[in-house]
Amino acid sequence: MARLACIDIGTVTARLAVADVEAGRVIRLAKHSEICNLGQDVDATGRLNEEAMARVISCVRGYVESARDAGAVAACCTLTSAARDAENSSVLGAELDALGLDPLIIPGQVEGMLTFLGVTRDFCDQNVLVADNGGGSTELACGRADGNKSLDLRFVRSIDVGCRRVTEKFLSSEGPDDAASVARAHEFAAAEFGPAVREGRLNAAGSEGASADAPDVLVVTGGTVTSLVAVQKGLEPYDPAQVHLASLTRANLEALEERLAALTVAERAALPGLIDKRAPVILGGVVAVLELMRQTGFERLTVSESDLLFGLAIAAETTLRGVESPVGWGPTMRLLR
Repeated sequence: MARLACIDIGTVTARLAVADVEAGRVIRLAKHSEICNLGQDVDATGRLNEEAMARVISCVRGYVESARDAGAVAACCTLTSAARDAENSSVLGAELDALGLDPLIIPGQVEGMLTFLGVTRDFCDQNVLVADNGGGSTELACGRADGNKSLDLRFVRSIDVGCRRVTEKFLSSEGPDDAASVARAHEFAAAEFGPAVREGRLNAAGSEGASADAPDVLVVTGGTVTSLVAVQKGLEPYDPAQVHLASLTRANLEALEERLAALTVAERAALPGLIDKRAPVILGGVVAVLELMRQTGFERLTVSESDLLFGLAIAAETTLRGVESPVGWGPTMRLLR
């Protein structure tokens, strides 16, 4: 059994997983996360902000030490939407390399496949649409996984709709947000999601336009939906056991959107269950997820804690063993000394 460290640097959050993996099976996985907002101003400038990069490096330096202390033998590091969009990502990459990591900016398709791999362990033999809703993008992956963890992944697409991108384009940095601003944000999300939904035949089973292999369940990962469950349940402190596989309905999201839009960011930050650093982008996240539900026809979604990090841990362990991962991709590993 290998103990591995997986670090994922997203547009909003930098995360660490220390995982015990054996023969492609995750036995134990402990996650840590910190909101670093790497994507600050990237949508407007096309560049990573120096202060944002400094926050990430400080965070990841601590993650590397924590991984060593936890007994991890090797580590991998991935970067997603903000790093994909920024022209100066190599600057951050060089600093991560100096910490003993081999940073990989992964394509949206790989991000979607890894999330699908992580999520579907709980949904074997079902047609599943997985949405990884992040800060800069949402990855959509649709297919099936059987009991032997064999994947039949028929559609994967990365869409440039995320909580920070929507916020910076359309919403106030202070709040509250008027109905016109929220409506413009929905129009943007609809225009981005709509073509992918049609091309991928992602309409919910039983809904208008659904295909013979239509998804039966919508599973969503990411800080927006986990935070919304925490707000609904008033979770202080956060308890992943009460969040994993919890449900949110379209009506829940519509009510939360109306409630959050009427509040200032400071008032949102005071809500029980919501981390204060997520308050500035939570409304943008609700808009993205709600519009995805409208476009696909789902009335209910399931929240999963088994996200990209879970799939990344499986792919990392196969890399160490020198075999192909279930998604045909594996990260570069560096030994931790």
